[in-house]
This record gives sequence, C-alpha cells and structure tokens, in this order.
Amino acid sequence: MLRIIDLRGRTMTPVELLATVPRASAARNDALTVAAEIVADVEARGEVSLREQAERFDRVSGHELRVPASHLDEALAGLNHAVRSALEEAIARVRAASAAQVPPPVVTELGSGARVTQRWQPVRRVGLYVPGGKAVYPSSVVMNVVPAQVAGVTQIALASPPQSEFGGRVHPVILGAARLLGVEEVYAIGGAGAIGAFAHGVPELALEPVDVVTGPGNNFVAAAKRAVAGLVGTDSEAGATEILIVADDAADARLVAVDLISQAEHDEQASAVLVTTSVRLAEAVQAEITARTPGTRHADRITAACEGVQSAIVLVDDIETATAFSNAYAPEHLELHLEDARAEDFVHAGAVFVGPNSPVSLGDYLAGSNHVLPTGGQARYSAGLSASTFLRPQQVIEYDRDALQAVRAAIVTLAEAEALPAHGEAVTARFEA
Repeated sequence: MLRIIDLRGRTMTPVELLATVPRASAARNDALTVAAEIVADVEARGEVSLREQAERFDRVSGHELRVPASHLDEALAGLNHAVRSALEEAIARVRAASAAQVPPPVVTELGSGARVTQRWQPVRRVGLYVPGGKAVYPSSVVMNVVPAQVAGVTQIALASPPQSEFGGRVHPVILGAARLLGVEEVYAIGGAGAIGAFAHGVPELALEPVDVVTGPGNNFVAAAKRAVAGLVGTDSEAGATEILIVADDAADARLVAVDLISQAEHDEQASAVLVTTSVRLAEAVQAEITARTPGTRHADRITAACEGVQSAIVLVDDIETATAFSNAYAPEHLELHLEDARAEDFVHAGAVFVGPNSPVSLGDYLAGSNHVLPTGGQARYSAGLSASTFLRPQQVIEYDRDALQAVRAAIVTLAEAEALPAHGEAVTARFEA
C-alpha cells in the first residue's frame, strides 16, 4: 500500500534529501489558484458569494450565515455528557499549557534614566476557522479559542461549514464547544470563503474584518490564508495533515501502523511517511496497514492517502540519515519510535511525540499541546498555533534628559553617516537654550 523510497547506500546533501521528500505539490498549487479566486469573489460580492459557495460546496441554501444565540444555547444543552466532560478536560489542559506561552513584561535598564520595556500586546479581533467537511472537530474549537482567550483577545469570531444534515446549521457539537467557551459570534461559513470573509469583512452580516485569522483546514483553507496574508495576520498554513514516523528495528510495527492510519483517515491528501533503518519493520508495517485498513470506517480515504504520492516508507542506512531526512521534510507531526530517541536532534517539526505511548492522537485531543500545526514543510520556519500567535511584541522607550544627553553625540554621528542630519537635529534641539 505504501510505496518504498530506498535511500540506502546514498550520501545526500540536505538539498538532495529535500528533493526526495514525498509531497503532493500539484494539489497545493491548484488549491492556491482556486482559493485566491474565492477570496476575491467574497471581497467583491460578500453574502451573495458566500451563499453561492454554500450551495456549491456544502449543498445547503437559505440557512442563517450568522448563527443565532438560540442555536448555540440549544447545542450546549444537547451536548452529550461524556463529550462535554472530555472537552472540559481538554480546555483545562490547553489553557494551562497556553498560559506558559505568554511572556511577562521585561524592563531593560541601559543606564540611569534609560529604560526599554518589552511587552506583549494582544490583537483586538480574531477570526478562527474550524473545519467541518469530512469530520467534526470540536477539538479545533478548543485549540483555536483557548490560546486567543489566554492571550487577552477581546473579540473572537468563529466560522465552520454549514451542514446539510442539520439544515444548514453548523454541527451542533462544534456549536456546543463554542458556547462552552463563551464564544458568541459564530458563522456558518466554510472553506476559503470563510477566510476571505474574516479578512475583508461582510457588512451584510455585520461581520467586521479581523486582525488575525487562524485554524486548520484542507489545502484550500491553507491557500486562502496565503491569499490574505499582508491584509491580516495568519498562523501557519495548517493544511492537509502530515505524520512522519522515525523508527528503528525495536519499534512495534502494530503501533507504527495504527498511528499512520490514524492520520490517513483525515483526508485523501493526508501524508503518512515512515522513515526506518529496518526492512523487517517496513514489511511488517505494510502488512499491518493492509490488514487493518479494510476494517476501518474510512477505508477508502485511508487507502487513497497511503497510495498517494505524498505517502511512503523511506529506507535509510542509519539514524543520522533518518534525522536529516526528517529535518528536511519538516513534518507537521513527528513521532519517534526509537530505542534512543534524541528529540533534541529533530529540530524541524510542528510537534514532536516521543516514545510508543505518545501518539499524535494524544496531541489531537488531550496532551495540552496545540494541534493546529504547520504543514508543507513550513515547520522549518513557522510554529504551531499558541498564545503568541495572538500577541505582538512591543517596545516602550523611556529616556530622561540626562540619558538622552549621554547618547546625543553618537546619534548625531550616525545620523550624519546616513546623510540624515535632521535625525541628529531632532536630538540636539532638545538641548538648545
């Protein structure tokens, strides 16, 4: 089911390793073109465009795009007790972990009367996207909303696709999770259109533009973020899910297989990659996936993901090469099934899960970490969603007269060197009689 990429006996540079990485780049490129068109149409035609998209993509019409408070109240009242308890536990854990991401103000005294304060200011308004196409993600409500609340954001808007099964309403479990967290502004809008609506606003719905857009989704949602970047802030492009597992001969093939399957069930474009030094393990994992997949609820989806160009088993000579390959790939989720797991060597990954008892599913729900993570190699330079996503570092400068006098000559010197004499004069003017 999973194709084999055999890199044994080859010495490769990081650039060459990157070229061997299995990725569905064509799908991402196509999504960018389509998403940009959808975003532009929302900007131009607002509610009309959103309703046309709902009919085309979600097979619903005539529904309320802005969710009434009564829908939220009904959803919370009808929330299954066990689901509510699990959500409350997830909320508590993510809130605790997110609180550690908010830095305290730091004051630097550069001399007598010379002070620079570093502080972190929350953005005013955010738009949070929760997918709802092939699965229901109340956990994504938690992962989006809690860090924004912890950061101090005062206006939170949430969007999720309308569901034909529920007469065009957002899925009730998502609505229940939103109400549980105190979110009152919710929209039944899906996909790239939701990202465009957040970025440009929709006056007919009293939807004001936001400052930051976050949330996971398919490749079209990720591409839409790129289309609005610069107009609003965005988190990393959390597109179709990825799992990369680095394993040696001591790994349990059964656990490796079920973890690959768990991510492949998200979407046909999901990436499932195993990097190993063991031919025996590779063969055993293939056998396990082949045996288990037919009995899963989403067998067709899993098969398509595992057989896609974006998935593979990669054979390497040693753990050093496996580490280099993983760092070149920069996966969204990285699992280490190694006898000696040196997590510090794996520097490029959205989140790292160490050992056989730390599956990605743990991070999806109750680890306390955030599951909105960068895909497509962006973990090389981008981070997962956190409280810091909604914070802006800001410096406050306070110098008294004597402190300014102490650096007066150096400022004038540098201003002259840059042919900007008025810069220096703005300082010297303060010392004129």
